[in-house]
Parts: sequence; structure tokens; C-alpha cells
Amino acid sequence: MPLRETLTRVDADLAAGRVPVARQRLRGLVSSFPYDLTLRRRLAEVYRLYGDAAEAGRWMYLEEDRNADETAAFEARYGSHGWRMKALAWRGPEAMAATAFAEGQLVAVRTACAEELGHPVDWDDPASYRNGLDEEYEAPSEPWTVGGVLAGVGCLVGALAFLAIWVNGVVALFD
Repeated sequence: MPLRETLTRVDADLAAGRVPVARQRLRGLVSSFPYDLTLRRRLAEVYRLYGDAAEAGRWMYLEEDRNADETAAFEARYGSHGWRMKALAWRGPEAMAATAFAEGQLVAVRTACAEELGHPVDWDDPASYRNGLDEEYEAPSEPWTVGGVLAGVGCLVGALAFLAIWVNGVVALFD
């Protein structure tokens, strides 16, 4: 699906309260277009709806106007530079970054990871920084947020509505 069409669907999903669907679409776009900082910014905005500062910080990490608290939450959640490299989901040379700040951030993370591991690492070769991922990552347990609760309730309501429609369809088949 083309980028513009997918972004139109993201907007429609958000307007309809389908935040998880919008988040998933944006994650797919970031994966397909890792150099597009506007997609990362949009994904950070969606994570703010959930009240997830660490994930908002993750997707704003390459932006100069990022929030310091979100950045600190991201760095705390993804404690090693290897985990940060994996989390940033970058591919290719840092020179592909849209801004000098983003390029500097990417270089800093890669350089710190290489120093941590004692050998060169490469964004396109996860095996080169996999040793930094030896410990199992576990997201820290955080207190519930209003955004997170509302997103969960929205998912539950959507699932129940889908189930009701499906049951009505099955019943109609046997009538």
C-alpha cells in the first residue's frame, strides 16, 4: 500500500479511536521507510496517547526537539547500546539521516555500542551487535496511565463488537 494511502488510513484509524491499528500501521511504515523522521514523530505521538514515555522517546530519539524525560525513559528501558541499536530500527549508513542531529545520534549510539562490545558494529548487520543483546529484554512494569487504560478499553470494546458481528453472521448462516 502506498505511503500516502497508509497515512490516510492512520488518520482515519486515529479519528475512529482505533489507536492500536494506527500504531501498527505506523510501525510498518517506519520499518519500510526508516529514514523518514516524520513517520517516527507520528509514531511517538501515538505512543504518547498510551502514556508510554519510553516508546515516545524511542521514536523521537533522532529529533533535536525531543523531550528530555522521554529520552531518559527510552535510555532506561533500553539500557545497553546494543538494545538501543535494535530499538531504533535503523538501516543503512548514518549519512542517510534527514538531519545532522539525527546522523550524530546514530553515530553516537553505534560508536558507543562498538566500544561496549570491543569490535565494529553495523546497522545492517544485527549479528554484529547481537552480543550486546545477550540478556533478555524485559520491559519494566510501570503504573497504569489514563491513556493506557482508555486504549485497553477501546480494544476490548472493539473486540466485543467484532465478536458480536461475527456471532450474528454465524447465526444468520444457520437460519
